[in-house]
Amino acid sequence: MKRANLEEVHRQIREWYAKNGRHDLPWRTTDDPYRIYISEVMLQQTQVKTVLERFYFPFLEKFPTLKALGSAPLDEVLKAWEGLGYYNRAKNLHKTAQLLIQKGQVQGIAPTMPENIDSLVKLPGIGKNTAHAIAAFAFNKPVPVMEANVRRILCRLHRIKTPNDKKIWEIAYAMVDIRHPFDYNQAMMDIGATLCLPKSPKCEACPLETLCQGKNDPERYPTKVRKKVPSKEEHILLYCYNDKLALTQRSGKFLHGLWGFESTDAPLCAAEYIGDVTHAYTHFKLTCHVHLYHETEPSQERYFRLEEIDSLAISKVDRKIINLYKEACGS
Repeated sequence: MKRANLEEVHRQIREWYAKNGRHDLPWRTTDDPYRIYISEVMLQQTQVKTVLERFYFPFLEKFPTLKALGSAPLDEVLKAWEGLGYYNRAKNLHKTAQLLIQKGQVQGIAPTMPENIDSLVKLPGIGKNTAHAIAAFAFNKPVPVMEANVRRILCRLHRIKTPNDKKIWEIAYAMVDIRHPFDYNQAMMDIGATLCLPKSPKCEACPLETLCQGKNDPERYPTKVRKKVPSKEEHILLYCYNDKLALTQRSGKFLHGLWGFESTDAPLCAAEYIGDVTHAYTHFKLTCHVHLYHETEPSQERYFRLEEIDSLAISKVDRKIINLYKEACGS
């Protein structure tokens, strides 16, 4: 596209954003790199409404700075993250904060987010898109952002069914408004979230309508690959002693650091089956067959009362198991 035409497109995008953009989102009304960083990580795999209503402000109230986050015990960070899922995000936030605190101590300065994309992607949990988002929104760098909504827009603009990562980033860089990267990127995300929808897009209201090559059949771009989600089953054995439940802190890669109930190959004969709980993860569906075993002597390392469990960081599926236990026992 010629530069003169691109400048006109940029002008139309800015005008649309000025009238229709979600300007009141709290991560758009701050230039604090830490707050922008937290929002970008929370918004991975999570809807804006969920982040805004339940997690963003409480998390920042508890950990208002990088130093506060990195200095806190991981258990506290995981507890504050409880319900958001994808707990590696919380662990990587904690690791990144600790690394930046160490770097700041060496340099004799307060810990801060780096401005350079190459430096950002070296930090735990910060991928290419998150690095670009922090650079564009916190430091006004002239770079594009590539989240799912923007990717869909670019695919439709160029009638791309199966986007190649390298090619789509080339298109994004060629199209970005280098003079107004903040407004441009926020506008592109809002256009994708409100107009260029996966189904029934509102092409007639889109500022990119005249430019879009795929507007006659937009739902063809990009082609959605449907994957069959496998199902898994496991037995969960609840050890109960003196009205307390045994929990262990997970050490494996999956749900690492969270407290929960361990699975077993086969429940004890004396255990009582109390029901099933199901939970859908990104890559599989899980059904847990839950069994309760009342002990006369403790056999596990740690036991907790229900009110004590409330203060622990546990996964959604383990929370469902506790609710099942309460129903079975009338608690």
